[in-house]
Amino acid sequence: MAVRQGVDGVGGEADPVALAGGPPVSLRVDRISKSFYGVAAVDDVSVELHGGEIHGLLGENGAGKSTLCSMLVGLYRPDSGRIVLDGDEVHLRSPDDAAALGIGMVYQHFRLVESFTVAENIMLGRGTAGGRRARRAVEEQVDALASEYGLAVHPGAPVWQLSVGERQRVEILKQLSRGARVLILDEPTAVLAPHEADRLFDAVRLMVDKGHAVVLVSHKMQEILGHTDRVTVLRAGRHAGTGATASLTPAALNTMMFGNDLAGTDTTEGHTAQVPGEPVLTVSGLTVTGDHGRPAVDDVSLTVRRREIVGIAGVAGNGQRELHETIAGLRSPATGTVTTAALAYVPEDRLGTGLAPGLPIEHNLALRSFRREPHARRGVLRHRAMRETATALVDAFDVRGARDGMPVSFMSGGNLQKAILARELSEAHDVLVAAAPTRGLDIAAAEAVRRHLRSERDEGRGVLLFSEDLGEVLELSDRILVMFQGRLVGEFDRGSVDLDQVGLLMTGAAE
Repeated sequence: MAVRQGVDGVGGEADPVALAGGPPVSLRVDRISKSFYGVAAVDDVSVELHGGEIHGLLGENGAGKSTLCSMLVGLYRPDSGRIVLDGDEVHLRSPDDAAALGIGMVYQHFRLVESFTVAENIMLGRGTAGGRRARRAVEEQVDALASEYGLAVHPGAPVWQLSVGERQRVEILKQLSRGARVLILDEPTAVLAPHEADRLFDAVRLMVDKGHAVVLVSHKMQEILGHTDRVTVLRAGRHAGTGATASLTPAALNTMMFGNDLAGTDTTEGHTAQVPGEPVLTVSGLTVTGDHGRPAVDDVSLTVRRREIVGIAGVAGNGQRELHETIAGLRSPATGTVTTAALAYVPEDRLGTGLAPGLPIEHNLALRSFRREPHARRGVLRHRAMRETATALVDAFDVRGARDGMPVSFMSGGNLQKAILARELSEAHDVLVAAAPTRGLDIAAAEAVRRHLRSERDEGRGVLLFSEDLGEVLELSDRILVMFQGRLVGEFDRGSVDLDQVGLLMTGAAE
């Protein structure tokens, strides 16, 4: 049950008619903070949302956008600060509490049961009987809301038969049917074709015209500039600025997002110049179809040579994952070719892809070599040899926390990453593809990983680095490629990096 300070408690299913009526909604967060394991994800942030406006929430990866939104919908509880709805402080202990007060969120990854119909999905979580009469009432409500907001979808259609755009409409209708007055849209156009995105924003404008407050979470600067009334920018978990969209320029927003911290960066400091050698990885005309059936990688060509680190800079979700998975052989391209020498691969998903979480360290370190000597002889595994190799690699790469027979899932993120590097780099290879190699690591572990990447280059191999941390890309890379919406949109040599231009290219705001 959500609690309003000084007001009777409110709980149960919201009345959408009652919530939609009356004056426009007002939602305010005052000096709100949230930390995880001692690291601040949101730090002393204050934001005001008003009915009748689309409020953009902009920031690079890790800026705190998702954590802030999760607190607004009751998934996380703030460590400090207040959430004030229509003048009353509220305490949200669950998404049900938020829904009862008219706050809802549509996630980038839809939360629908594919075998259920549209109406059945909307009925989920309501705590009411699911008989024929209730289903008919929901279908009528869905029809009315769909007509009112231009979100056409058949209430009796199974979700698995719907397009991506139609599924998103179902998610929005689900929230509207529960009386959402504050609607948070998390990267809503990430999976939409252009005509579907236009249709979505038409519906969103209808919502705000009726007094709803809509929060548009996006990495796309042009989308923010074109479809919002006000913008708040978060940087490193803190409030970096708020302003009327009409008064803001791409350059001003870029400075808010990335700050001046990198503006004075000397990208040559502490960097040993290397003369690149022959190509060890060549990608030509590569197009890759994404999980939603549309091109995630669009006609990409690149080359990585010996003795160089090539960094891919970009905001998450612009085709980086599909590109490195295709290079590593985990996806098949629609068109184009990948030509590579012996390749080592550090995936972004450590436990899901990089390691077998239920197996001990010695088995994980032998995943690439268990078919041959010394780990196998005549098709029979040699466990003693695997343990001896594991002991040597654990010592060489400073992997801590491993125990005989203990599943690696019990190890910390930094030690998991060291284990993957130990396995991949101990095999003969000419090029290393590393995806988000320091994500979630503490300072010491991250620096250890970076030392390995530099050593790869200095020892005559090539490195293709995918990182959402622009500072890391600038620090490590000899060449920087910028990726946006599946395409490579810019290239910079280490000594001629235009940081403002990189930021604008990453957000699609460059002319």
